[in-house]
Amino acid sequence: MTKLRILIADDEPLARARLLALLPKDVSLEVVAECASGTEAVEAIRRERPDIAFLDMQMPGCDGLQVVAGLAPEERPAIVFVTAHDKFAVDAFGVRAVDYVLKPFDRERLETALERAAEYVGARRADALGARIEGLLAGAGAARPPRPERLAVKADGRYVFLKFDEIVWVEAADNYVVIHTSAGDRLMPRDTLTSIEERLGPQQFTRANRSAIIRIDQVKELQPSPQGDYTILLRDGTRIPLSRNLRGRFEKFLMEG
Repeated sequence: MTKLRILIADDEPLARARLLALLPKDVSLEVVAECASGTEAVEAIRRERPDIAFLDMQMPGCDGLQVVAGLAPEERPAIVFVTAHDKFAVDAFGVRAVDYVLKPFDRERLETALERAAEYVGARRADALGARIEGLLAGAGAARPPRPERLAVKADGRYVFLKFDEIVWVEAADNYVVIHTSAGDRLMPRDTLTSIEERLGPQQFTRANRSAIIRIDQVKELQPSPQGDYTILLRDGTRIPLSRNLRGRFEKFLMEG
């Protein structure tokens, strides 16, 4: 069993003690560091590499937001802000915190935050494993290609390996994406559209709008409207709006095709 490594940062000893007391007594959890300042938290996160960090918003040295800002994206654990003030909530979610817990909190509220953080950690671990698998697939049987020819995603508790030519289009759906395949399947991995776009690469796929990626050779028509907008008609009949700010890039792909 892979343990969830937890860091707690709060300048009040009683607050740290209460959080420790309310954490579930579970062998899958391990508190690897307690910090009394934001500066200590940054150092401990880099040293201990926790999976989850409970951060007070207001601490000496640097506050919770500055802790996050001081870490590179790959260094950041799942962040749960714990504070007595709700005025920081917008800022907290602006740095992609997984939860924001107001003091005083009870065991049930803390466990909810821990469940959300654990889900985030699990999804990130799955992404990392998928990326490693894609790398192995890319290196199997050939000295190169420069990038994998298949996309590995975790959906419904299983890994699915899709050839690029099996993917028709991809759309964003809250914290998930929906991958539409040529076989008519719909897969919903917990991922971001940006991450999927980077893994697919620019040779065969492009953005149609902020919420959709399409495979270029699946475009059947580009239909104008009286207002000057365009709708993309795919070969399977799907209609997708084309963003005005992406039209030039999209038309470039069509001309090259």
